[in-house]
Amino acid sequence: MAKPPLKHAAVVYNPIKVDLDQLKELVNAAAKEAGWGESMWFATTEEDVGQRVTASALRRGADVVLAAGGDGTVRAVAEGLRDADVPLALLPSGTGNLLARNLDLDVTDLAGAIRSAFTEGERSVDLGLVEVTRASGEKETHAFLVMAGIGLDAKMMANTNPDLKKAVGWLAYVDAGVRSVAELQPMRLNYRVDKKEPKTASVHTILIGNCGKLPGGLMVMPDAKPDDGILDIVALRPQGRFGWLRVWNKVAWENGVLRKSAVGRKIIDLSKDVKDVMSFRGKVLDMDVTPAQEFELDGDEYGEIVAMRAWIDEKSLRVKDPVGGV
Repeated sequence: MAKPPLKHAAVVYNPIKVDLDQLKELVNAAAKEAGWGESMWFATTEEDVGQRVTASALRRGADVVLAAGGDGTVRAVAEGLRDADVPLALLPSGTGNLLARNLDLDVTDLAGAIRSAFTEGERSVDLGLVEVTRASGEKETHAFLVMAGIGLDAKMMANTNPDLKKAVGWLAYVDAGVRSVAELQPMRLNYRVDKKEPKTASVHTILIGNCGKLPGGLMVMPDAKPDDGILDIVALRPQGRFGWLRVWNKVAWENGVLRKSAVGRKIIDLSKDVKDVMSFRGKVLDMDVTPAQEFELDGDEYGEIVAMRAWIDEKSLRVKDPVGGV
């Protein structure tokens, strides 16, 4: 009886963010132990951050794609895997690892993450999609795994010092945030969730989430789940002298600390609603903004837009999980 053909993994890696020699040693050892064939290797470049090389890996018959780089690499690989029945394995790299953290995967164990790529355990998660419109009228479609954002968070990404980020990791965003708040101006937002009535608001920031957790344990969207088929949306509109302080208290204290205990949740229930933070949920969000605003996807800036449609491709991405998913 003929033996079944060997399976093969593909590794899409950012050469700036990984130790390639170490990575190859660990991947080759795990593949051999699992009885897989030789792995394929694809480096990202400034011109191709992962989508095209992922497509090449699929054409060459990859049975799993390992993403080794920052959140931008993971997002690009996931976008390349859209509509392909091939799982993604997350290898901890860079400072964020946002999707891995939201899936409660161990971001400190590279060898363990690699071994899990060659096992059967996995789960299916949602893929967020956006169609954005530039001021020129040009439209683009992109995927996101954690969050898309317009306003403060996008300016933070644009203002983050890359050297400081290398030195102190996610804390560099705090420095960028302080500088961004000073230059941030409110924008006029016209939006519609699903088929509800259109609404208008003046906001400083709007976040569209597939997941809710940001670096440093900030829980921006406590009800967000990566596999519920729902977008969680938060608009920040600080009012008055202490507006940003109330926003910070809501995100860092209430969502990040109090919600973790029964007593804390009771305190939240007894507290007044914070009008500086507006939250809602839905399957589709249509909006336009005035003036044009910078936007970001999973922590990477993508220039200015005047309109966006966001929706969820439900459970369309298979992700390797060492415990077999939940």
